[in-house]
Amino acid sequence: MKNLIKQAESKAINVSIMLRNKAFEVCERTKGVMTNNEGQGTLDVAITVLISIVLGALILGGLYLIISGTVLPTITQKIKEMFNYQG
Repeated sequence: MKNLIKQAESKAINVSIMLRNKAFEVCERTKGVMTNNEGQGTLDVAITVLISIVLGALILGGLYLIISGTVLPTITQKIKEMFNYQG
């Protein structure tokens, strides 16, 4: 009976040591992942591309408003005058 208790105690100690080692490994891997900044350049490029797309859309929208508000009516009027030339 004493032998059985010693075996159970030994097994419990071994399991606790294994769990502690596994927890340490997980902690070290997590620390390594958190300090890893390999993808930082990719993130910077993605943000730059996104900002460029937004600024391009704003510029195109502004140009469309300028053209449709001032240039297009003037061109339309001049074309109508050309075709209605009574000369």
